[in-house]
Amino acid sequence: MRRATAEDLPRIIAIYNATDSEGSTVDTERASIESRRLWFETHSDVRPIFVQEQEGTISGWLSFQDFYSRPAYNGTAEISVYVAPEYHGRGVGSCLLQGAIGCCTRLHIHSLVAFALSDNVASLALFKKYGFSQWGLLPDVAELGGQRQSLTLLGLNVAR
Repeated sequence: MRRATAEDLPRIIAIYNATDSEGSTVDTERASIESRRLWFETHSDVRPIFVQEQEGTISGWLSFQDFYSRPAYNGTAEISVYVAPEYHGRGVGSCLLQGAIGCCTRLHIHSLVAFALSDNVASLALFKKYGFSQWGLLPDVAELGGQRQSLTLLGLNVAR
């Protein structure tokens, strides 16, 4: 796992768009490099993006984002994990998530939150494997392909 660079953005977007085709991102339009450039540039030393490489290819990525824009929430970060479809089931998500949890003290993060569609069994299982538990449920808040989807809010207190 390493910090993402601007040169990684095309692969990050390709993985994101491939994941979107599975219904995981709930975006209604495909991301482009230009549409995500500002998002990429707003990540910093305290809210980084990491990539996982296997055999010279980025197999997945993870980002930290501010959870909420109020100062009292500075110790909480939203975490997102995306794995290229061809690397599913190969431990990429586990490597990224385990590495991210290990960085929390250095990043001054005491709590992590993650959002996953409630029927995304793989994502829910990944987060629960690393100690995340359900902190909330937003029923039927998304619509994909004419079907309403619920959103599960997961959380982990990294440091108490």
